[in-house]
Amino acid sequence: MIAGSCLCGAIRFRAEAAARPVWACHCSQCRKTSGHYWAATMVPRSALVIEGEAALRWYASSEKARRGFCGTCGASLFWDLLGEDHVSIAAGALDGPTGLTLVKHIHCATKGDYYEIEPGPDRAEGD
Repeated sequence: MIAGSCLCGAIRFRAEAAARPVWACHCSQCRKTSGHYWAATMVPRSALVIEGEAALRWYASSEKARRGFCGTCGASLFWDLLGEDHVSIAAGALDGPTGLTLVKHIHCATKGDYYEIEPGPDRAEGD
């Protein structure tokens, strides 16, 4: 099980299912949403329990996906690919210890010019 919250605590969540290892997305949308790159795990939608949904806001960031954030403190929490059975959860919003590891970087070709990607995890250059 994993659990976490937004910065102010208005939204708490938990998932009673195995979480995917963490992936880091370097696309421009994720960088603008998070302030750097977006690191996230993923769980089945049916396993995700959200408390404080009154504070949860969704932004349609494309025709295919939406991003969930706290309307009180602004913390980025979820990335939801519409029509899929899974929801991505911001790794930084999780309570520790998580037991998760960063295993993959995606959209590396569009990373910011101000940083380098650390060696180690797999990299996917394109979309």
